[in-house]
Order: sequence, then structure tokens, then C-alpha cells
Amino acid sequence: MIKPMKILIVCLLGVFPLLGAAERPNVLWITSEDNSWNWIGCYGSKEARTPRLDALAKNGLLFTHAYSNGPVCAVARSTILNGAYAVTQGTQHMRSRHPIPASFKPHVAYMRDQGYYCTNHSKTDYNFKGNDAAIWDDCSQKAHYRNRPDGKPFFAIFNLTVSHESSLFPENIAKNRKDGVIPEMPRIPLSEVMVPPYLPDLPEIRSDASIYHDTITALDNQVGKLLDELDASGLSEDTIVFYYSDHGGILPRGKRYLEDTGVRVPMLVHLPRKWRGLSPFKPGDRIDEPVAFVDLAPTLLSLIGLEKPSQMQGRAFLGPKRVAPQSKEFVFLYADRFDEVYGMRRGITDGRWKYIRCFTPYEPAAPYSSYQFKQAGWAAWHKAWKEGSLKEPFVRIWETPQSFERLYDTRSDPFELTDLARESGHSERLALMRRKLEEKMTEVSDSGIVPEPMFSELSRDQPIAGFLSSRKQDFATWVSLAFLASSSDVENLPELVKGLSSRDPVIRYWSAQGCLILGEAAASASDALLPLLNDSSSAVRVSAASALHALGQADKGRAGLLAELEGKHHDEAELHAVGALRRIHALDSIPDSWIKRTLNDRTKSEYLKRLADQLASERK
Repeated sequence: MIKPMKILIVCLLGVFPLLGAAERPNVLWITSEDNSWNWIGCYGSKEARTPRLDALAKNGLLFTHAYSNGPVCAVARSTILNGAYAVTQGTQHMRSRHPIPASFKPHVAYMRDQGYYCTNHSKTDYNFKGNDAAIWDDCSQKAHYRNRPDGKPFFAIFNLTVSHESSLFPENIAKNRKDGVIPEMPRIPLSEVMVPPYLPDLPEIRSDASIYHDTITALDNQVGKLLDELDASGLSEDTIVFYYSDHGGILPRGKRYLEDTGVRVPMLVHLPRKWRGLSPFKPGDRIDEPVAFVDLAPTLLSLIGLEKPSQMQGRAFLGPKRVAPQSKEFVFLYADRFDEVYGMRRGITDGRWKYIRCFTPYEPAAPYSSYQFKQAGWAAWHKAWKEGSLKEPFVRIWETPQSFERLYDTRSDPFELTDLARESGHSERLALMRRKLEEKMTEVSDSGIVPEPMFSELSRDQPIAGFLSSRKQDFATWVSLAFLASSSDVENLPELVKGLSSRDPVIRYWSAQGCLILGEAAASASDALLPLLNDSSSAVRVSAASALHALGQADKGRAGLLAELEGKHHDEAELHAVGALRRIHALDSIPDSWIKRTLNDRTKSEYLKRLADQLASERK
């Protein structure tokens, strides 16, 4: 028999979600763009001037190993919003806007269901089909928690854009100086700037680093104003504050890269005295357990007493629903198409050991987009490479093939300069990390295993995530084949040739990719590749044509790629084909008619138009 007191406790627990605003914390998220952890004073930068963020860390929690699962904004934001990996949702390609299943419900929907007034000021970039702003009570330049109805708790996000990579574009440097955002003369003389060892010591890189330190100080001032505003409103003691950057950056080999400079971010959390019971840590603690953006939504819901919904894949690291990390907690990292450039990379890290797998090692590690070359530092590095004035290790990023797998000890090698993957003393760890990554990709149904141009071909009536859930029985086979294909081992050629005739387009694609990666060593596969120039899948056709070019049949390969630009194809297919033509230095073969048609077609993506515009400019 249940005793009356137990019945009373159960009833009280049941009505907890209905208690008033005073019983639940407000939550304020302050985000910045494109700055990795090492630009902030409290994270050890001796050149930084960030007093407000440093004070927030002193009186709050500093997470030493916080990661953006994807090193670019839209991919990172889709992960944060829905508490699920972008690769599970099919949102890992930059500004792709593919549909996702309705089961991926955003964190803000749960907050609003619990009576919270939710505002976003004002960047969205959620990277899937839908009305981004509609999920908020207010999503605009005027969005603010002070506009909430009386008695309502709030969840508010302020997105600070001053630190975006474009702040180092010459026109924006001039504007920020004119507006007083940064001083006319950099605070740190160029001769005294610390150039990280993964970058060549070029004047332009020194200048960009010096200017960006002043930009980070401007960011710190903006954070301070938001905190002062919260205090002036009398809400500081009722509000939990998060600060984090949306991914790493801003110097070259930052944003878009799976090295820590691209994915490791500052993350600070302040819990006022009233709500310190929601954390097992005390003010001023530096917390070494790995946390990632996939964990933010479960943590947000935990702070207001909600269980993690089943579709969310992270863990709550604060609040009554906190889940302690496992003894070996791995953070999953991913990078696919950024802007107009295709390339697939995956990684895992436990905060010390980092494993990166490149599934497209035939592509150079730079560029991953043309956008960043508006920075003087990026442009100078590229120019120095083309002129042949660089030495190792600074030429490696521009050349192919890339190493298909890399292993780093970020404790002894924080800038990830020494690849341990080929050192015999680390063979067991390499094998472990490789296996853990393959298991993770299988576990989360990583949609990167399906090339983006194949999304609409395989999944016409449902999101790619829905299609993949119906093919669970095939997924481990696909992932295993992707690992085999990317390993560049000629002993795998018989299996790759067999896969070229499979009825499964994903298997045909990865088998052709394996031949492309092997290059001339796969010459005997040419006859099996030729029929794939007429494959039903554009991605397979492009992969087969690229492989034939690499196997010595340059004319057939180039003709196959140019054929993809004839007729009417979807944008991803054309991006894929143009990228392959760029890789084989055949952009001059693209007909003027394609350039003109693309520029005049209003339905074409901004990235296709960017490519067409670049080609048009070069031909003037």
C-alpha cells in the first residue's frame, strides 16, 4: 500500500512544471562568432584584453574542452537548436536547407511549452527547410527579454557578430576603425604579435592577428553591456548566463577545420547564488570534462527540470538531469561541403587525443571555400605557396593527397603539428580511435555517407534522415565501405571493383571513390568504371569520371564531368561537377553558355552563382 506522504510527494513532483516564474531560472545565452578559445584572456591568452569575460569566468564555470561539433555557423546552429548531430538530421552542408523530420523539435519549442518567453536577437542560420524566425516569440533586431509579459520567465539569445571572419576584410576593418569599434592603430605592434606555429610568419598574418585582438576586446565590451543591462534590470540573481563562440577561427586553418583551432570554443556559465544547486561545480572552477554543442539543448532543458527528449543525442552537463561523462567521453566532429567546396572529414576527441579521418584525401586541405580569401592573411599564404617561398609544414595544406587519417596528442601538441598516425608506438590508440569513429558514424546514421547530390535522388518524398532510418540494415556496410575506400590500400581493389556493379548507388559511389583515391594503382578498374558514366545517379557519374581522369583516361573523365553541366540538373549535382573540374584544372573547359545560364537563373544557389561569377570575371 502506498503511504499518503508518498502520494503527496508524487503529486508535488507532477505539478513542478506548472510552478510560477519565480521557481524557474531565466536563461541568457550570449554567443559570438568565429573565435576559438585561445583568443580569450581567461583561457590563457597573454595578448588578450577581455576583462568582462575574464570576470565572468572568475565568478562562474569555465569549460576547458568545449567543442562545436561542426566548424561553421549554420551547421553548428542546427546541432545546437535541435540537440542532434547535423549529420543525423542531414544539415551538415553549409546553407543547404534540406528538410528534416518533424521529430527534431527545437529546444525553444520545449521552453515555450513550459511558459518561457523566448527571444532571439537575431541570427538564425538553422540550415534546414522552414521558417527559422517562427519558432520564437520574437526573432528580430528588437527581440529582448524586457518585452516579455509580466510574470513570465525568459530564455533569450543575443548573437554578437563583431568577431565574424569578415571583420578582417579590408572594407570592414576600415569601417570598424571609422566607427570607433577598433582603434586606428592596433594595440599590439606587429613585431610583438604571437604567430602560432601552424601558420607562416607573414606580415599580413601578423596584421590580421593584431587587428583581431582589438576586435575581441570590442566583443568583450559588447558582452559587458549585455551583462550590465541584465544587472540594471534587477534580473542578475534570477538568470543563468552562458557565453560561447559558435565555432573556432579566425586566422587561417581555424574556421572550417577539425583541428582545435576550428572546433574548440570558449564556454563560460554563470549561475547566480539562487541557482547554484543546479551545478555540481563551484564558482571559479575550470572543468575538464568534454562538452559539445549537441549537449547544449539537453542542458538547457535540464536547468528547468525537463528530461532529455529521445531524439536529442547529447547529454545534460548541468541541472537536475545532469549525466556524468563516461570514463572515455568522445566528442564527435564533422565537416562536409562549406559554401561551394565539397569535402568530407570526420573526427573524434576525448579532450586530449584527436583522430581525424579524411574521406576525400584527393582534395587539398585549402581552400574549403573561396570566401575567406578576402582576408589578407589567407590571400598572402596562398600567394606565398604559389610562388614557392614556403617550407614545411606550411605547404602541406595546399597539396594532395592529404593523409586519410591523422592522430594528435593535443596535450603535448596543442597546435596539432605532429601526426602520430604512422608512429608504431601509437598503433593501438590509432586503431581504437578509428574504430570508435566508425562506430559513432554508424550509431548516429551519419548522412554524409550519402553524397549530397544523391539526397534528392534517393529520398524524393521524405527527408534524408527518414530515408536512412529505413535503411538501418545497410548502414554499417556503407560506413565500412567508406572507411575501406578512403584508406588508399591497393589490396582493397578487388572489393572496390565488385562494388562498381552493385545495385546499390551508395555502394557504387564509394567503390568509385575508392578507385579515385587509389589513382593510377586502380588502372585495372577502368573498364568497370566506364559504364558508370551513364549511371542513374549524378554523384556516381561524377565520381566515376573523376576516377577515370585519375586513372589516366583524362579525356573521358573530363568529358564525363562536362556532361553534368548539360541539360537541367539540381544545384548540388552541378556544384559537385564544377568542383571536380576545378580539381583537375579544367575550369576553362566550362562553356560560356553554362556561366551565362547560371548567372541569369534566379533559382540557382548563391554558391553556384559565386562560381559562375568567378569564372566570368576570369574570362574578361
